[in-house]
Formats: sequence, C-alpha cells, structure tokens
Amino acid sequence: MTDEDKTIEHADSKPSTEEEIPMNLMNIYGTVPTEGNNQLNSSEKKPQETPTESNCLQRLRETFARPPRELLAIAIRNATMIVLLCTLVWLDHGSEILPGGSVFGIIIVCSCAMIGGKLVGLIKLPTLPPLPSLFGMLLAGFLIRNTPVISDNVQIQHEWSSSLRSIALSIIVVRAGLGLDTKALKKLKCVCVRLTMGPCLVEACVSALLAHFLMGLPWQWGFILGFVLGAVSPAVVVPSMLLLKKEGYGVKKGVPTLLLAAGCFNAILAITGFNTCLGIAFSTGSTVVNVLSGVLQVLTGVATGSLLGLFIQYFSSSDQGNPVWKRGFLVLGFSELVVLGSLYFGFPGSGEILCTVLMAFFAVTFWTRNKEVIENIVRVAWIVFEPLLFGLLGAEVSVASLRRETVGLCVATLGITVLIRILTTFLMVCFAGFNTEEKIFIAFAWLPKATIQAALGSVALDTARVYGDTLLEDYGMDVLTVAFLAILITAPIGHLLIGFLGPRLLQKAEHQDKDEEV
Repeated sequence: MTDEDKTIEHADSKPSTEEEIPMNLMNIYGTVPTEGNNQLNSSEKKPQETPTESNCLQRLRETFARPPRELLAIAIRNATMIVLLCTLVWLDHGSEILPGGSVFGIIIVCSCAMIGGKLVGLIKLPTLPPLPSLFGMLLAGFLIRNTPVISDNVQIQHEWSSSLRSIALSIIVVRAGLGLDTKALKKLKCVCVRLTMGPCLVEACVSALLAHFLMGLPWQWGFILGFVLGAVSPAVVVPSMLLLKKEGYGVKKGVPTLLLAAGCFNAILAITGFNTCLGIAFSTGSTVVNVLSGVLQVLTGVATGSLLGLFIQYFSSSDQGNPVWKRGFLVLGFSELVVLGSLYFGFPGSGEILCTVLMAFFAVTFWTRNKEVIENIVRVAWIVFEPLLFGLLGAEVSVASLRRETVGLCVATLGITVLIRILTTFLMVCFAGFNTEEKIFIAFAWLPKATIQAALGSVALDTARVYGDTLLEDYGMDVLTVAFLAILITAPIGHLLIGFLGPRLLQKAEHQDKDEEV
C-alpha cells in the first residue's frame, strides 16, 4: 500500500464535522454549521444542551409558531375586534364610547347578550334539545338594567335603541317573506289557513277583552297587546321542527311542514294587525278618515313592495358579477329603507310591513337556485341583531318601576290567553286527518312566544315617547311588560314541550318519503 492510499484511508476513517453535530440542533437552527462556526463554537466551549431542554425549546417554538385555535382564538379575535371598534368610535365620537355613552351601552348589552346566549345554550337536558339562546340574551339585558352599579354606566338613548329594534324588525319581516312557501300552502290549503289565522285572531280578541277590563287599557291598546301576543316564535318553532323533521317524526302526516309554513304566515298576520292597530291608536281625526287612510297604506304597501321586488329581480340578473350578494344587499337595504323611512315620515301602519314581505317574496320567486344563499345572507344579519333585540328588550324592564298589581294582572292575562290559544289551536286542526296525539302536539307546539314579541313589544312604547304623552307611555310600558313575561315564560316551556312531546306523540317514519318534503 502506497503512502497516498494510507493518507486517503486515514482521511475517510475520520468522522465528518457535520456527523458530530446532533440532528436536533440542525432542526432548531435550520442550517448546517460551517467549519468556521465549528471552530467558533469549540473556542467558546458552550455546554451541550440536554435532550429534555432541547425538546422543551422545540415545543415552545412549535406552540408560538402555530396560531391559537378554538376558544382561545375566538376570545383573542373578538377582544381585538371590540378594542378596534371602540378605538375608532372614540376617535370619531369621543364621549359616546365612554361609560354612560350610548355606544358604550350598546357594546356592553350586545356582548353580555351574546355571552348569556352561549351560556344558556350549554345547558343540555337528556333527550331534549338545548334551550334557545334568546332566553339567555333576554336575561342578560334584564340583569344589566337592574344591577345598581352597571345600570348607572350603561345608558342608551331611546332614539338609538328604537332604531336598532326597527332594523331587527325589518330583518324578521324579510326572513318571513323569504320563508313563504307557496307549495306548502297549496298542499296543506285549508288547515294551514286555519292554523295561521284562527289562534292569532282569537288570542288577539281575548287579550283585548282582558286588557280592557283587567288592566284598564283602551280598546285600541288592548288589540295592540293582543296582536303582540298572537304570534308564535319562529326562533323557537323552526329549529325544533327541523330537528323533528330530520329524525322523521310526524313526516308522514306533514306535521313539521305544516307548522313551518303556518309560522311564517302567522308572523306576518300578527305584525300587520299590530301595525294597523298602532296606526289607529296614534291617529287623529274621524274614524272614517283613519279607516280610509289604513286601506290606502295597505294598497300603497302592496304596490310598492311588488315594484321593488320586480326591480331587484330585473336589475340583479345572473349575467352580472356576484349577483347573489347584490341581491341580498338590495333586499336588506330596501327593507331598512321602507321601515325606517315610514318611522321618519310618521306613517306607522301595516303598509311598510306588507311592502317588505312582498318585496322579499317577489324578489326570490325566480331565484330558486340562489334562494338558500340569500337566506343565509339575511341569517347572518339576524345573528348580529338578535342579541341586540333581546338584550335591549330586557334592558327596558326595570324592577323598580313595576308594581305588584301590574305584574299580577299581566301574568293573569297571559295565562288565560295561553290556555284559550291552546284550545283554539286544537280545534283548528280538527277534521284535517290528524289523530288525537298529533292534535295535542300541534296545540302545544303553537305556544312559544319570543321573536315577534321582542320586536313589537317596545314599538308602542317608543311611539308614545315620540308624542311625549305620559299616559300613553304607561300603556306602552304595560304592553312591553306583558311581552317580556310572555318570552320569559313561554319560550323555554314551549321549547321543552316540543322536544319532550314530539318523539312521544308523533309517529316516526322509517323511510322519509320525498313527497313529504316541501
């Protein structure tokens, strides 16, 4: 063997500098040390890290390299958005964002209502669906108003709260217009009409009688209260019916489909009746002039709504870019314009409600493919305004201003009307092909009150405040109190009854027929 071969063999037998370096250091620093770096490290004689220390450093780096997830990410994101919003409002409005300002109060009420809704949604009972989040939102606003230190710093001007509730009402009406199902109406026909009109009108008349003779309200205000109580809550009934329909309960007889279709028509009827009575209560002049004015408002609302619906349908065609979002924006924008414009010009009545319903209905008549997407856009707007609506309603009720006799009369009126409503609903679905168990379920499923009551409960009070009449404000406060108690009592009870009675009284279909789906 020559000297050159020995030299090469000796060089190959030496371990390389890179092989002596632990692989974990290469992973940490991401580069391979050079020869100069090795000499520098050897001159510094830095102690070698133990495997435990190396793993801890690697875990820390991996933890901070990844964005947070789930609850931590949601909390950080929401807190950042709130701080950013408060900063922008403070730069523009100054004191309104500070404690005692309207913007500060709206943010606190909305945040607490959302938290209350989430907490109530965590309450789960065996074999029953979770409680509706609106119950927690209502209680959150009520606690804010009646907690001494908090109520002094959370102050919202009546104009601000009235405008926000009006916007929420317009969103509810748009959702009702989008939810109108002509196929279900043609299929169920008479029973759907009876279930829509019968319980609502009977309860409105009974409530007017009780409010006049027990609570001392004028007849106009008695019917205002009656139509507030006459509506069933879509926020409670619709999710429960969809859950039962998904599991196959009552599908063979079309019970969930009937309640879903009649719920939309019932809400429209109650809102229309309420606005008509409200216009009569605050009108001046002879009765004949008021009746003619109401008829004119109805005709104007029908014509305007039809024209706006056709306008949206024609000028947001599918050949334009992103037509779905444009359609959703136009539907929501015109609905807000109609409702807020009628309040601004002093035209309370049923015209704007019919206009909004028909506009939404005609706008999506030929958008069968995109109707669900538009409904989701409107649903996002409702998610934003739902905690504001129920939180602001709860914040209107003050324990200090309530009298015991008033609360007792309100509870008595509510209890009697609920019993008569259950009996009326049972009679309305007779001779429609349902057995006794199904009739009992429909009667109790038509019980919950929440969404329409929250939207309409304070409208009469807001209108009375505009006129500055103390007596009318007292009447409006009575209507609001009954609406608050109706939500507080009937929403959770009705929700639990639907979840409890549905699987026990309705027949479960083994194979859901496509013809039953509407």
